Amino acid sequence: MCGRYVLRTDPSQLADQLGIAQPEMFEQVAEAFEPNYNVAPTDPVVAAIERRPRDAGPGAEAVRKLREVRWGLVPSWAKDRKIGQKMFNARIETITEKASFNRAFMKRRCILPADGYYEWYKPASPKPVKQPFFIHDGSGDALAFAGLYELWRDPEIEDKEDPAAWLWSATILTTASVGGLHHIHDRMPVIVPRAHFDAWLDPDYGSGDGDADALLGLLDPGRDPHLDTYPVSPAVNSVRNNGPELVVPLEAE
Repeated sequence: MCGRYVLRTDPSQLADQLGIAQPEMFEQVAEAFEPNYNVAPTDPVVAAIERRPRDAGPGAEAVRKLREVRWGLVPSWAKDRKIGQKMFNARIETITEKASFNRAFMKRRCILPADGYYEWYKPASPKPVKQPFFIHDGSGDALAFAGLYELWRDPEIEDKEDPAAWLWSATILTTASVGGLHHIHDRMPVIVPRAHFDAWLDPDYGSGDGDADALLGLLDPGRDPHLDTYPVSPAVNSVRNNGPELVVPLEAE
């Protein structure tokens, strides 16, 4: 699973990594951005999304932008937003079978950037104490988590034109851990290879019948991303703790 992560890179830098050149497509997120060293489900997070403008005419191209979403997917048919508290991850092995995720998988894919994520190693002992690890790209680049997003209509807001009437939410895809990561935890977030950013975000890619396999082929969940890992302080266990000290290697404290 992926239940906590770090997002500290400024949105303007993220936009460059994600192929978003126009400032107006990330400035709103950048203005409100604050580094978060302990991102948890239901938190507001940053996502790269590609959609056609609502008032665009036929044949208009989709536009890629950064926007704020809530971590924890709320399907359009949900009675209330509470369901999102449990739907912050989606297993890639069953993504095409689950009603909560399959439509979003075909049309509403996104990338959630992260500077790394936390996972907890459970030793084989009578009374194991879980040790948190920070997992990241040693190059310093942000990781591109494969995600799905949804829009949910809040029935308590009468005016559907009010931006507050629509909740944007997202989930992170997970897969079986590869390489040395398996020794820490048996699951890990799916990472979109940079070469496949365009196809993954394109709402038309794989939209034909039977093209789910083409989408799954973009992700190559068996690929070892060669991530760096090191143990960190158990202070990360509490969501109330949030600061750069959480990602300091344990031996350096």
